[in-house]
Amino acid sequence: MSQLFTPITLRDVTVRNRIWVSPMCQYSAVDGIPDDWHLVHLGSFARGGAGLVFSEATAVSAEGRISPEDTGIWSDEQQEAWTRIVGFVHGQGATAGIQLAHAGRKASAYSGFDGSRGGVPDSDGGWRPVAPSADPFPDLRDDPEPLDAAGIAAVVAAFGDAAERAVAAGFDVLEVHAAHGYLLHEFLSPLSNHRTDEYGGGFDNRVRLVLDVVREVRGRVGAGVPVVVRISASDWTEGGWSEDESVRLAALLREEGVDLVDVSSGGNVLADIPVGPGYQVPFARRIRAEAGVPTGAVGMITEPKQAEDVLADGSADVVLLARELLRDPHWPLRAAHELGVDAADLWPAQYRRAAR
Repeated sequence: MSQLFTPITLRDVTVRNRIWVSPMCQYSAVDGIPDDWHLVHLGSFARGGAGLVFSEATAVSAEGRISPEDTGIWSDEQQEAWTRIVGFVHGQGATAGIQLAHAGRKASAYSGFDGSRGGVPDSDGGWRPVAPSADPFPDLRDDPEPLDAAGIAAVVAAFGDAAERAVAAGFDVLEVHAAHGYLLHEFLSPLSNHRTDEYGGGFDNRVRLVLDVVREVRGRVGAGVPVVVRISASDWTEGGWSEDESVRLAALLREEGVDLVDVSSGGNVLADIPVGPGYQVPFARRIRAEAGVPTGAVGMITEPKQAEDVLADGSADVVLLARELLRDPHWPLRAAHELGVDAADLWPAQYRRAAR
């Protein structure tokens, strides 16, 4: 029996297999509204046999976008557009997930598609980012505004509002983005959080905003809706957010009703990261073992046997793929073939002639 193709149940949601599509920004929306590109992009993974398809980082507010072309879920029009995409994903037998995000000091950045780099100025449709402290991210907007108490409360409420909209749009699983140097990660790390109030300083204060957001999201959606949190397990820099702190946070997240921790790393500061096949899997393994919470492993997982082994040795409960799925949206079908799994039910009826 393949672990990779064994269903997994979180609360009231059963996902058909443990191949999950990692959130991948497309920088292709107008006014935060997903369009046909997003339908085909995400729909291809559902058609290709993935178990759960996560949207890209979807902003909970206009100021929370990474770029002006990010998707959002703060308006009725955005919610309606997502409903269509979710319907197609469900129609292919996959589970639909959304990553709720706020970019913090990394907001108002050019996508880079046209060669432009750095922060987008107000004159070109940009805006002033918000952050825990006034320190900018290198080569992006140099004027982040430290959040005051009202600003923090507004961020928490925005995550809650977005969670309600996501469920109304039909999403089955919600992921809170607390990784990769975006707002919630910025609060976690002492390298970006220099506050002296209740949201800065020691560990308990630096994790406060993440826990506030999780409580808000958990309280706004039904008890049967799974909530996942993506974290960066390490800043890969001395004095930064650490693996030990990630274990402590994961245990707190479990107590707050988080169903799985999606374990990535880095992104908050420039760092020398030893990238290689499965380089983040040890973080997922340790958090799973020591915090007692299911985990997802991500990062250069490209081969079916490699993915199977990550699950079989107890390192994680699911694997999340990104670039490998861009190269091959039908990777789950290939994986089933290579692992000797009968995947007839994964093939769309229109494609089954190719399954023989």
